[in-house]
Amino acid sequence: MREGIVLHPARDCYTLPSADEAVRIAHEVSGVLCLTSAALHHGWAVKQIPERPQVSFRRNRKLTAAQLRLVEPHRHDLRREEIVDGVATCKEVTLAQSLRSLPDDEALAIADSAARAGDLAVLARVGATASGRGAERIRRRVSEARADAANAFESVLRTIANTVDGLSVEPQRLITSVKPWVRPDLVDEDLRIVVEADSFEWHGDRAALRRDARRYDLLVVDGWIVLRFAWEDVMFDQDFVRSVLLPPL
Repeated sequence: MREGIVLHPARDCYTLPSADEAVRIAHEVSGVLCLTSAALHHGWAVKQIPERPQVSFRRNRKLTAAQLRLVEPHRHDLRREEIVDGVATCKEVTLAQSLRSLPDDEALAIADSAARAGDLAVLARVGATASGRGAERIRRRVSEARADAANAFESVLRTIANTVDGLSVEPQRLITSVKPWVRPDLVDEDLRIVVEADSFEWHGDRAALRRDARRYDLLVVDGWIVLRFAWEDVMFDQDFVRSVLLPPL
């Protein structure tokens, strides 16, 4: 501890400096990671990492000003079996809380990632046991989760598309009417619309740029409408994305 090799953030708690910062803070304030912070702890992808860890406390727990500066506080009365690793809500509680209370795009990103990680049974249980306020919202979001979704960027774009009446997109659908076959990010097979979440990283070299330019050209010649959206617009200008998706309908 004197040499900084081991940290002592809270009583009876010792961590390495490389330990996740949110976990360290949760230990320090004697709370439990919840919502997006808990999703990250479970290895699920999220729309964006919270500026401060989202931490759950007992409803009657009083917090100091210093603690409030460190975390985004939430109030839940958790049972012992609903906490894993001594610091985060279990997968089932994390999904139930996230699907109940987070915005649609954040909730779908987490649900898709859980499905992609193989936690389909957990998702099913959450949907089947949902009750009380927000239960219908949970069931709807569980039904929308797709293991085929490639990443959170695509999940957020699909959330926007889901708000457009008449548009029904599914992730990673195979299109065999062009050669070579392609598997776009989002596809409405009835309207023959392809919606792509274009990242700079994915098109980071000339070969990738040429490959996708040819792919998009072949789809257009085959009668598909191809719409491509940058990460910045999907994350920060969703009204623009929605306005582009509306005209073809």
